[in-house]
Amino acid sequence: MTDLPILDISPLRSPNPAHRRTAAVALGAACRGPGFFLVTGHGIAPGITRGLFDAARRFFAQHHAAKDALSIRNSPHNRGYVALSEEQLDPGKPADRKEAFNIGLDLAPDDPDVIAGAPFRGVNLWPGLPGFRDAVMAHFNAAWSLGRLLHRGFALDLGTPEDFFEDKLDRPLATLRLLRYPAAGVEAPLGAGEHTDYGNVTILATDGVPGLEVRRRGGGWEDVPDIPGALVCNIGDCLMRWTNGIYASTPHRVRAPAAERYSAAFFLDPNPDAVVSALPGCVTAENPARWLPVTGAAYLRERLDATYAHRKEG
Repeated sequence: MTDLPILDISPLRSPNPAHRRTAAVALGAACRGPGFFLVTGHGIAPGITRGLFDAARRFFAQHHAAKDALSIRNSPHNRGYVALSEEQLDPGKPADRKEAFNIGLDLAPDDPDVIAGAPFRGVNLWPGLPGFRDAVMAHFNAAWSLGRLLHRGFALDLGTPEDFFEDKLDRPLATLRLLRYPAAGVEAPLGAGEHTDYGNVTILATDGVPGLEVRRRGGGWEDVPDIPGALVCNIGDCLMRWTNGIYASTPHRVRAPAAERYSAAFFLDPNPDAVVSALPGCVTAENPARWLPVTGAAYLRERLDATYAHRKEG
């Protein structure tokens, strides 16, 4: 049994405002409380998830040279392959025992932002695997749609217009990250060190192998359960800034799994030019603004530089 909320978010699509508000209040309580929750009624078809994990397994099964040809080191836009131990989410621990593959908004080479060299506006690096791109982008687009729906709930809960976030998420700095954690013993380094996520919200699909742990507000770690058909969501630091700390991001980690583990995390960060500033309704005399305004691109760059700092120092 888990202490994490399990929310049916399908009422957020209801034409009835009272139904939407009830769902939004429950969503807001989860964001104010544990910062982690599981969602059902999310609208992502099981076939899309199966196709995604099949694509992930085929990608990671390739020889290292094929994966390394798509290395994130060759992309200034946070796209491509991340090898084992290339990241260090917790500076006080060894590098993470995971490999990953990042996909962003799928832009054409002649997209104006790509031509202009805008921050994080590059083309994706695609492997030559049949059906891979279609399977991955099907999940990317479905998770993006779900993320926007969640933000309508956030806005409603926070007392702002339901569409407040729409024009801040229509060309987002979103990343779909395929992850593989190799099986390891109990003494192995963490699959992913303790951290909070950078963006607004993370939407996680897993293969059912345990490993994700959440730090309770009162201390100690709690396993995140696998509930068939549900997705795991958590609040990131960027949304915490937007809500002036009313919604709280939660530290979490992935312990080294006893069996090989796959997951897919969709990180929804705002548009690069979106100004992340405390919402007026979240600032009071008792809770003055805690952070200076920052653009989505500047904030993401700051956080990524910290994650890869050990690589520059090594």
